Amino acid sequence: MKPAPFDYVAARSVEHAVELLAGGTDAKVIAGGQSLMPVLNMRLGRPELVVDIGRLDVLNHVRVSDSGALLVGATATQAQVLAHPDVNRGWPLLATAVANIGHPQIRNRGTICGSLAHNDPAAELPATAIVLDATLRIQSSRRIRTVPAEQMFVGPFMTALTPDELLVEAEFPPPPAGAGWSFREFATRPGDFATVGVAVQLVRRDGVVADARLVLFGVGGSATRAHSAEEALTGSSPSRVEDQVRAQLEAELDPADDVHASAGLRRDLAEKLTIDAIAEAWARCA
Repeated sequence: MKPAPFDYVAARSVEHAVELLAGGTDAKVIAGGQSLMPVLNMRLGRPELVVDIGRLDVLNHVRVSDSGALLVGATATQAQVLAHPDVNRGWPLLATAVANIGHPQIRNRGTICGSLAHNDPAAELPATAIVLDATLRIQSSRRIRTVPAEQMFVGPFMTALTPDELLVEAEFPPPPAGAGWSFREFATRPGDFATVGVAVQLVRRDGVVADARLVLFGVGGSATRAHSAEEALTGSSPSRVEDQVRAQLEAELDPADDVHASAGLRRDLAEKLTIDAIAEAWARCA
């Protein structure tokens, strides 16, 4: 199947791009195309206009700011992020999550911001952005605003972006000193969409968990933060509260049956992956 007809414009600047998005037509943005093109080819989306930002060099950057945050522009590819030495040193959770995305061909074209803006329920990056407390910079012809990652993802394939807005940059603050991390996912085959996955970050202080961030994907319409399980962990060591964490995950998670996995399988995988990820993150805590 081929896409329905649409108009195409290659944006000359960020300002030109947001002007096009504000033009009153049903417009979609394309950078790497790894999320949008399948939607167009299957005619799940029929935009009147596709705005190409792929040639905007001003958005193609992966760098560390003066404040120590990692800045990833809207056209920076997943492969660029994965190959960047600062990312591997300072944000190993992000690097590991990116390494689990699809295949090299996908990562060579797909962008970090594109995945965040698409918000596939099985995607690695929304969960990782929440765990790492990322902030997303969004621009339109009306304003520039920032949105915390935890407020960005509102439902399956839905975000806080309005139709006239463009996600221009993702900012990842440096992880807390001594934080331990883990990323786990289960997929039927390497490169397939994850059936279930989890990203974890723990901070240890005085022999107990001082801060816990657990976010799962593939168990709901969007990345799911396990708040009750985090509360069970905080103030104790993981081995002492494993049963409580399991019980909280059982209560918090409500996956659905689909053609890929039953709800029961997703719940069992989520519990197993999360317990293993917590143990790995705890072992990595300084």
